[in-house]
Amino acid sequence: MSEKVCSHHKSKRRRVLRRCCAGLLIFNFILLLVILLIWAILQPKKPRFILQDATIFALNVSAANVISTTVQITIYSRNPNSKIGVYYDKLDSFATYHNQQITYYTVIPPVYQGHKDVNVWSPFLYGNDVPVAPYNGLALAQDQSNGAIKMTIKIDGRVKWKVGSFISGRYHLHVSCPAYIPLGNAKANGIIVGTAVKYQLSQSCSVSV
Repeated sequence: MSEKVCSHHKSKRRRVLRRCCAGLLIFNFILLLVILLIWAILQPKKPRFILQDATIFALNVSAANVISTTVQITIYSRNPNSKIGVYYDKLDSFATYHNQQITYYTVIPPVYQGHKDVNVWSPFLYGNDVPVAPYNGLALAQDQSNGAIKMTIKIDGRVKWKVGSFISGRYHLHVSCPAYIPLGNAKANGIIVGTAVKYQLSQSCSVSV
């Protein structure tokens, strides 16, 4: 008699487990469907960035593999979404040369960017007597002889999305803007500003989130 009772209890537990698993699968399916519908309705797009200009206060190659940089950049950012706001949090801007960082991090203050809104930032980037890796030494010497250097301005940080009163978790933001900048001279596209030279670049940036 006791064996029949135990068998009955085991069968009942199996039915309960099957129902729980089925309920969990249905819940996950409905949740995924809701997320896909919201995604399709909102059609979220990544923020757009443009490197508008660079004002050169110092850009010196003192040796074959040593560079000093003082530059102020102007970064234009636009939120292309009509129903999604963007919180920019912990943004660090810096310059690289052939994937090697040549300036310190400069923090861009956190800011909220509303629907279709635009923000313009003008951070200063500094780097004094930064040694360039040996394999970049020849490229740097060649750039110096050509009279211009190809740097990349980068922004790394985190963003959060806002839909109505809902705010998402943090997502990593990576922005990369190529910049071809003359070395210590004012060419046709340069404007002398005091002791500095401002170059109009208007260069689109790649963005990944």
